[in-house]
Amino acid sequence: MTSHLEVPRSTTKMVVSPPTINLRKAASYHEKGPLSSTSSVFSFNHLVFNSPPPSPSLPALVPRRPRRLSGPPRPTRVFRTLLWISGILLLFYCTSHAVSRDRKMPWDKWYIQKPDIEYEMVAQEDFPDFPTPIAITDKAGSTKWTFWVPPTYDFPQDVKEYSDVAAKCHEVATHVRDVVQEKPSARHTIFGDKHVDPTYVDVKEALEVGMLPSWQPSHGKSIIMGWSGGLVGLDWAKVRSRPVCKKSMTFVMESANPGIGNAMMLMWMAYGVAQSQGRSFFIDDSRWAYGEYTDVFKKPPVPDCQPPPRNEMIPCPHHARHLVVTSATAKEILEMAFTRDFEDPLKMELYRQKQMFNYARKGYEALFKLNDDDSKYVEKRIEEFDKKTAASETGASDGVIVGVHVRRGDCHPLEYQYQDSYIPLNYYKDQVNYVLENKLNSTVWTGIPSRDTRDHSYVVLASDDPTVYDSDEFKGALRAQAYINLASKSAIEHAKQKDKHKKPWTEEDFGWEGGFFASMFWNLGLQSMNAKGSNAPDAQEVMAVAPGTMQMRSYLGRAYMMDLAVLAERSDTVVCAVSAMGCRLLAVMMGWTSAIEKGTWVNIDGGFGWTGLTW
Repeated sequence: MTSHLEVPRSTTKMVVSPPTINLRKAASYHEKGPLSSTSSVFSFNHLVFNSPPPSPSLPALVPRRPRRLSGPPRPTRVFRTLLWISGILLLFYCTSHAVSRDRKMPWDKWYIQKPDIEYEMVAQEDFPDFPTPIAITDKAGSTKWTFWVPPTYDFPQDVKEYSDVAAKCHEVATHVRDVVQEKPSARHTIFGDKHVDPTYVDVKEALEVGMLPSWQPSHGKSIIMGWSGGLVGLDWAKVRSRPVCKKSMTFVMESANPGIGNAMMLMWMAYGVAQSQGRSFFIDDSRWAYGEYTDVFKKPPVPDCQPPPRNEMIPCPHHARHLVVTSATAKEILEMAFTRDFEDPLKMELYRQKQMFNYARKGYEALFKLNDDDSKYVEKRIEEFDKKTAASETGASDGVIVGVHVRRGDCHPLEYQYQDSYIPLNYYKDQVNYVLENKLNSTVWTGIPSRDTRDHSYVVLASDDPTVYDSDEFKGALRAQAYINLASKSAIEHAKQKDKHKKPWTEEDFGWEGGFFASMFWNLGLQSMNAKGSNAPDAQEVMAVAPGTMQMRSYLGRAYMMDLAVLAERSDTVVCAVSAMGCRLLAVMMGWTSAIEKGTWVNIDGGFGWTGLTW
């Protein structure tokens, strides 16, 4: 019987794919096996090719995120970029530092041969013919620095030279510290006055060990003789047999600032610092704009020792054995000393400067001695005021004297609203009336009316502006001194009684209206028609000062000093503006107890207290 295969009839379903679908051959289950039966090499296509992406026609299950323009920075890439930038900056800094140091210190190396000593000098090919600090390296590689002054160089130098040399000292000291890799200690940073630079060798020691060439004077000429000027009050015949001072400070009275008050404050404080450091004190007036020191003051006290050789008298560093102080170097020397010793951090406000005040007071007591003529006049003037204030009634209190110091000219107040002008005179008048009322009300009378005391009270005025004496606010005020007065133009014309027809070549008169100005001081004695350079900032260097001009300058200094002497010694209270150096000097001359503690020194220039120096 024939067998038949019967196919069951069933419903067949066919799946028809749309034309847009991406048909791909299904992966064979052999794709992970070897490529052939005789080969052991496997295919890695299954690792490279992933499953096909979803069809673009089908909607995504999750909304797509907007694609970023750039991916987040990789940490390694950021670190590499920073490293490159740092390297470039470091290279630029090293290059610029090397170039600038070579530019500032263009020194060559040379050698000095001495028995058992060999020094490698970091200096010029030969010692320069001008004062300068130099760095020295010995054969052991130890670097030091010292100061070189040609033995025949003029003393003292001018202000600009001292200023430049002080800057060079900082530069050389920094260079040596860089070489020896020594950083300034914290003690030096905070208490600079007590720090001694270990890399500095004093001139005397440098000469002894051969670091600097020695110099022998010829024909018996002393190295300390032959100054262009001289030390005040020094008798060379007497000091020649004395030993050389162990430590000294020489104050050079020269300044670009013509104000005599600044010179006095600097000198007094320098004297106090010298005494505290055990230094002998000398004064050099060879370049002083007011002439000789003894034209204004008596001779200062002279130390009982011989001044050092002038090639050992140097402006830096501050701990040098024999130091020179000028207006250009005073900031570096005195400021460090005041920071450490003369400002008390445990006190408040003005009392922090009491030690500084006391050292200035010590200088005033030792150095403020007017010449014979001026001191006699001051004594006579004070006697006149004593007679005027003496009460006429028996048992009544004497009158009160209020001293007023008004500084104008090129000195402007510290108070903001008057910085470009001057404090109005009525402010002085109001303060004077207030002081007088307090003084009179606090005075005790024994049955006598107060009118007698009030009638014998006076205002004593000192000013650099002659028009202040004629102002309405100070009518009736007495001049502090009438020995030397600054005249106004009208007073000069009235005194000269000029002819009606003035010759065309006659110079026009000028007075001191407005006060003391530096330009007017430097141009004293110069004719306006022929004074070339009279308007220059350094007009005092254009030509030598004539004897008549120097005498006029001396008169100005004497008048200024006599004004202060009378106000300080006779006033019961002084009213002034602390912006003026004369006002600060008056406080020192009156003393701490009287001026500060008792309040007899009154400042009307804002709420500022006493201060010694402003740099």
